[in-house]
Amino acid sequence: MQEFIEDVKRAVQVMRDGGIILYPTDTIWGIGCDASNSVAVRRIFELKQRSDSKSMLSLIDSDAKLGYYVPDIPDVAYDLMDLAEKPLTIIYDNVRHLAPELLADDGSAGIRVTREAFSKELCRRLGGAVVSTSANISGQPSAACFSEIVDVIKQGVDYIVEYRQTEQTRAVASGIIKLGSGGLVKVIRE
Repeated sequence: MQEFIEDVKRAVQVMRDGGIILYPTDTIWGIGCDASNSVAVRRIFELKQRSDSKSMLSLIDSDAKLGYYVPDIPDVAYDLMDLAEKPLTIIYDNVRHLAPELLADDGSAGIRVTREAFSKELCRRLGGAVVSTSANISGQPSAACFSEIVDVIKQGVDYIVEYRQTEQTRAVASGIIKLGSGGLVKVIRE
């Protein structure tokens, strides 16, 4: 347990210093940073060789923090999170307090409440949202476990979390739903 906590503390310090990390999430391994830090977010776009027109999602550690980022949370959001059988990213309208690079042109952004131990503690200790984007070059297959992450990604981050590196369980990406005005629900990825 002490190694777990020390790993979290090191990762949080790197993010507070404006760095980017490679870490396990409730789905696949992710590249992350403080979601309010524009410079760090742009570094992730560069590392992934990703067009900045493609959004990246953010993780938070509890439903209670959702209101800080989303001023008008549709009631159905809580039902969807409660009923989801796998991790669920929800794209909300009018998101605030995130780096502008994380927002789509319409002001929306994807946010997921993580239930996985490491990413949850990471968000809790940082005190805010953590970017979570797949640990791969844009357009390439996502790494289903740590051993599949390419060296260019590993070499491009400031810290690699040790926790769960040896796991060989093949993780899958989250479901994605967009919640629009008037109760509109659109499934982006099942």
